[in-house]
Amino acid sequence: MTYPDDRKYTKDHEWIRVSGDVAEVGITDYAQQQLGDVVYVELPDVGAQVSAGRPFGSIESVKAVSELFAPMGGQVVEVNGHLKQHPELVNSDPHATWMIRIRVSNPAEAAALLDSAQYQKLLG
Repeated sequence: MTYPDDRKYTKDHEWIRVSGDVAEVGITDYAQQQLGDVVYVELPDVGAQVSAGRPFGSIESVKAVSELFAPMGGQVVEVNGHLKQHPELVNSDPHATWMIRIRVSNPAEAAALLDSAQYQKLLG
């Protein structure tokens, strides 16, 4: 699996793609493989504040419930409503399936994240 170069990654297996002051957040292919079949995604409400490295929601699979951690801080401006009815989208195309969009509050936080090559090295 190659991981797209147009985003940054966390050691918790989330990705973030920043465009201007808004960023999309999702989970990596590695994360969805570890989870197995996703059956439910709990996401914050629009307007909620998220902080880098802190939980913003959870994802439930047939194996376990895991917390979702924000790669960067900001305010939630949009939530992917399709995931309520179709949480399995996270499994079928994790790098195209964003969970939340945030207005980034501190762009410098991106410096602490991994690029594609660093993330792939982390995975071994």
